[in-house]
Amino acid sequence: MKIFVPKEGRAGEMRVALVPDVISKLTRAGFEVAIESGAGLGAGAGDEDFLGVGASVIGADEASSSLASADVILSVQPLTVSQFKGVKSGAITISFLSPTTAVENIDAAASAGATAFSLELVPRISRAQSMDALTSQALCAGYRAALVAAELSPRFFPLLMTAAGTVTPANVLVLGAGVAGLQAIATARRLGAVVSAYDVRPSSADEVRSMGASFIDLELEAIEGAGGYAREMSDERAAKQRELLKPFISKSHVLITTAAVPGKPAPRLVTKEMYSSMVEGSVIVDLAAESGGNVEGSKPGEIVLTENGVRIWGGKDVPSQLPFHASSLYARNVVNLLLLMVKEGALNIDFADEIIDAAALTHGGARRWSNGAGAGK
Repeated sequence: MKIFVPKEGRAGEMRVALVPDVISKLTRAGFEVAIESGAGLGAGAGDEDFLGVGASVIGADEASSSLASADVILSVQPLTVSQFKGVKSGAITISFLSPTTAVENIDAAASAGATAFSLELVPRISRAQSMDALTSQALCAGYRAALVAAELSPRFFPLLMTAAGTVTPANVLVLGAGVAGLQAIATARRLGAVVSAYDVRPSSADEVRSMGASFIDLELEAIEGAGGYAREMSDERAAKQRELLKPFISKSHVLITTAAVPGKPAPRLVTKEMYSSMVEGSVIVDLAAESGGNVEGSKPGEIVLTENGVRIWGGKDVPSQLPFHASSLYARNVVNLLLLMVKEGALNIDFADEIIDAAALTHGGARRWSNGAGAGK
């Protein structure tokens, strides 16, 4: 059984699908692992590190043939249409492969006869927690969000008692208390800020408080979706929420937004009118900028300066900005999913397993995923 890990082709992608620490798990399971030369450099893993744990390193001139002969291809970003054309029928691919945006890639996977797994579709059940790459990468994004906010803010985050007087702490507001939001809260609290948070799911209140932050209750109806995610809200509900959040945003020196609805554009939580009352020098970090943005005016990969002196940082490839640990966590997610398909030393794709069924987008030359459910559902 041959595994191949190609270099990531997307600009700015620093992660790698496997790190040296996990190679032994795969070789013990009967896999031969090949890594394209330089694939791990961005994540702090050189070719010699992979060679030292039993993987082989493939030069760029051999990458196409390695791709064509591999039984399993692992990557962070989806294989390109051209790459999918080069894989053999029956090959397994595991990556982030959004069923709503990577349409051409998925069609190419089906045409090639590949079984393409999307890590976005791993179900949120206890047995799949070790395979949940969305959660592991959101952890990295939330941590990074708080650090970016602290770096951009002209204020200290903590309370400081000095001979020259008292420095008051920064007020940080986090919108969205999922994995990324909770990690942003925890990191901002460690830096000493006074943190409050809001989420449309009242069930998140206890988690917010456990991080040492205060939970904002707007006394609106709960919006709880499947798998613990939030679901879309009506326009009327969204307008009411924005109106009630406005005074909390006005009092904040830092605003971090992390809200997302899987498979949908990011909900617009903050309008220009809402942040126009923030004091000059305030900072907004929008982790959802790539999927449409929680904040009006945010741009992925850019810092926008508003008329009233507020800086809006739009997240782009945020987990990739912490490539060492993001890759380490991702690699473990991928390995755990792959090993679920190994039975008695051979690959066995069992669609009776709810994890395999939910995450497989293509198989046997056809699409399996439609309207958010596997073909077996």
